[in-house]
Amino acid sequence: MSKTYIMIPGRTSQQGVGINEGKFEETYQNEISVLQVSLEDMEELGLEAGDWVRVKSEHGEIEIKTKAAKKGELPAGLLFIAYGDYSSRLMGADTHGSGMPTSKGFDVTMEKIATPSE
Repeated sequence: MSKTYIMIPGRTSQQGVGINEGKFEETYQNEISVLQVSLEDMEELGLEAGDWVRVKSEHGEIEIKTKAAKKGELPAGLLFIAYGDYSSRLMGADTHGSGMPTSKGFDVTMEKIATPSE
C-alpha cells in the first residue's frame, strides 16, 4: 500500500550535538538515518519502531528505518527526517534562482518493506 505524504526535513537538536562529534560518528548518523512518522500513520501502515519503509519523491527514493513521533508532535500525513544524506536523495537540484533547492513540504510516497535492498 502506498500513500502520499508531505516530507518536512529539518535540523534536530541531537543532530547539532552529533555534528560536534563529527558527521561520520554514531550520534550524527543515527539522527539522520531514521524517519519520524506520526502515531496515526504508523498504525495505519502497521509499522513499529525500527521497521523499514521505502520513501519516493519525484527526484529519488530511500529505504530507511522508522520511529514513531511523540504524541502530538507530528500530525498524520506529515513525515520528518533530519537533514543529511537520506533527505538529500529526495530533493531536486532546481533552486528556482534562489540558490537553495526546495527542501520542505514536498510530496512523497511511503510503503512498508520487509528489509532494505542492498
